Amino acid sequence: MSDEQYPLHLRGKRLEELFFFKKDAALADEKRRLQKMVHDLETLSRISGIADEAILRKLIMLDIHVEVLATLSIIPLVEAAWADGKIDDPEREAILKAAEGFGLVEGQVTRDLFEHALRNPPPKGLVESWIFYMQGLCQLLSKEERRALKKDVLRRARTVAEAESGKKKGAARISRRKEEALLRLEQAFEPLRFKI
Repeated sequence: MSDEQYPLHLRGKRLEELFFFKKDAALADEKRRLQKMVHDLETLSRISGIADEAILRKLIMLDIHVEVLATLSIIPLVEAAWADGKIDDPEREAILKAAEGFGLVEGQVTRDLFEHALRNPPPKGLVESWIFYMQGLCQLLSKEERRALKKDVLRRARTVAEAESGKKKGAARISRRKEEALLRLEQAFEPLRFKI
C-alpha cells in the first residue's frame, strides 16, 4: 500500500467504525457477513451499489475493504432519508420500495444494513466522515472515474430523498432539508484545495 493510500485507509476505518457501531450486535453480524464475501466484480457491485466496472476495478486496485464499500453506498442513502430528522413508517416503506429500484432488494446484506439504518438516526459525524473519506478517495480517481462515481451515488441518494414526496398528493419537490443534504453529499466529490 502506498503512502498516498494509507491516510485513506485510516479514514475508511473511522467510517466503518462509525457506521457499524461496534456495540450493535445486528450490525456486527452483518459486518461479519460482508467480510466473508468474495471480491469479484459482481459481488462488489451488489455490495457497493456501483455499476461502473472501471470504478469497481479501481477500488479493487486501491484495496478498499468490502465493509467500506458497503458504507460508501449506504451512508448517502441514510443521509438523504434522515435529512428531515425523522422517518415514519409510510416514508420508510416508500424509501425501501425506491431502493429496490436501484438494486437494494430483500435478502442482500446491504439492504439489511440500510433497513437497520432507517430505524435509528445516524450517529453524529457519520456524513462528515463519509465526505472526508470520499474526498480522499476522489484524489486517487481520475476525473472521469470521479464523475461516474458522483453520478451513481447522487442518483441513488436523490431517489431516496424523493421517495416520500411521491407518496404525498401534490408533492412535486423534496424538502429543503433533503435538498441541502444532497448538496452536502455532492461536496464529497469536489477536489480538495490546499492553501500554501
